Amino acid sequence: MNDDDDLDEAATRFRAHLASVIQEHSDLNAAVEALSLAPVPDMMVIARLKRKKLALKDDISRLRNQLTPDIIA
Repeated sequence: MNDDDDLDEAATRFRAHLASVIQEHSDLNAAVEALSLAPVPDMMVIARLKRKKLALKDDISRLRNQLTPDIIA
């Protein structure tokens, strides 16, 4: 296996990880919506899920920034 294959494999794993984090964020969004529709929503659980969603959003931004190369003009 050469260096190009290693880089391609690493990029594929990185993109798969990013997709996984995006999916987890989406799943949490759906969970928050479902819990909010309950007759008596558990606001503590909703708040906890929202904090986790925000952390994932930060992770998504950080990972997307790693995909974009730094260009010094």
